[in-house]
Amino acid sequence: MQGKLKFLDDWYESTKALARHKRAMPALAAVSFAESSFFPIPVDVMVIPMVQAAPQKWWKIAGIAAMFSVLGGIFGYMIGLFFFEAIALPILETLGKTEYIAKFRDSINANGALWVFGAGLTPFPYKVITIMSGAVPVPFGIFIAASVLARTIRFFAVAGIVRLLGAQAEAFMKKHFALFTILCFAFLVAAWFGYKALSGH
Repeated sequence: MQGKLKFLDDWYESTKALARHKRAMPALAAVSFAESSFFPIPVDVMVIPMVQAAPQKWWKIAGIAAMFSVLGGIFGYMIGLFFFEAIALPILETLGKTEYIAKFRDSINANGALWVFGAGLTPFPYKVITIMSGAVPVPFGIFIAASVLARTIRFFAVAGIVRLLGAQAEAFMKKHFALFTILCFAFLVAAWFGYKALSGH
C-alpha cells in the first residue's frame, strides 16, 4: 500500500503486533474502544492472533473485545449527538465514509436497530453507525441493545472459530467470515420484515 494510504498498512501491522505484547489484554481493550468511533483497523486483527496464542482464554478475549467495543460505540454515539459538525463529520471525511451519511439519515428512523446490529455484526464500518446513531439520533436504549447483541455475537464467533481452527483460522476468516456474517444479517433482516408484514405493523 503506497502513498497517502500507507499509514493504514502501518497501523494494521502495528495493531497486529500489539497482540504479541505482554500487555495485550489492555491493548485489546483500548483498540476495541477506539475502533468503534475513529480507529480504522478492525479489532479482529488483534483477536485472531491472541486466541491463537492462548486458546484457553478465547472467551475472555472475546468478552473484552465486545465490552470495550460497546463502550467505544457509546463514545461514538456521544460524538454524533453533541459534536457532529465539529468532530464527527471530519472523522468520517478522513475515513472516506461520508457517502454513508445521506443513506443512513434516509432509513434510520424506521429501522435504526437493524442498522446498528448490522454494522456491529458485519464488515460494514461500525464506527460510522455509532456516530450517525447519535447524530440522527437513534433512541439510546435501542442503540445499546443492538450494539451489545451484535458485538457479542461477532467477537465470540471470531474467537470461537479461531479456537476450533487454530493456525488455519486467519485464512478462513479472510475468505469466509465476512460473507458468513452478511448472510446471517440478510436472513435476520428478511425474518424481521417478514414478521412486520405478517403482523401488519
